[in-house]
Amino acid sequence: MDLTDNIKNLDDLNAYKTRVQYLKGETIFKQGAFAPYVMYVVEGLVKVYLQTGIDKNMSISVASEGEFLAFSSVFGEPVHTYSAQAISNTQICMIEKESLKKILLENPEFALKITSQNYRNERHLFEVIRNISYKQMRGKLASALLYLSQEEFLKKNIFEFLTRQDIADFASISAESAIKFLKEFEKENIVTLNGKNIIIDDAAQLLNISKNG
Repeated sequence: MDLTDNIKNLDDLNAYKTRVQYLKGETIFKQGAFAPYVMYVVEGLVKVYLQTGIDKNMSISVASEGEFLAFSSVFGEPVHTYSAQAISNTQICMIEKESLKKILLENPEFALKITSQNYRNERHLFEVIRNISYKQMRGKLASALLYLSQEEFLKKNIFEFLTRQDIADFASISAESAIKFLKEFEKENIVTLNGKNIIIDDAAQLLNISKNG
């Protein structure tokens, strides 16, 4: 979604937005911190995750170009309910939330597109909960690999930016288990491991493991 293509009165927004560059690995915001802005991803990849304990994280999703972060602050959420970290070098547009709220009210078509995007994100959250609650570790890892191998992420070579711990966090399993099952998937000709890169060779089989896992 191109922000500038969907807003009629850009003059109102330009006075309340700032672009910030984040390097790979930098924290964009932390869970529990005050949320004065809505964040719009102009370029790059952002990991969205929950801090579930000391040095324990659960990765929820990846935000890419055209997606909003901390959008709930528009509706009065005072603090960030999750954390965000740049997976790759990332450019973020920080938008004053009251200004964005005003533009959403004045541009129903734009507001509808954002609502649709948030609905897709909500569906993914349900899948994350299902993975944690019902699936075995192989199924969890298969689901994480299918999610991370979406075309929009592969175009940006996402696996080159992720450690095995990162992948484990998306699957809600330990790094040791992730490494073990990745090697099993490779022996079963489901994936090819090439350094940090993971190539999905048999998406149908991976989907079957995800469904039955």
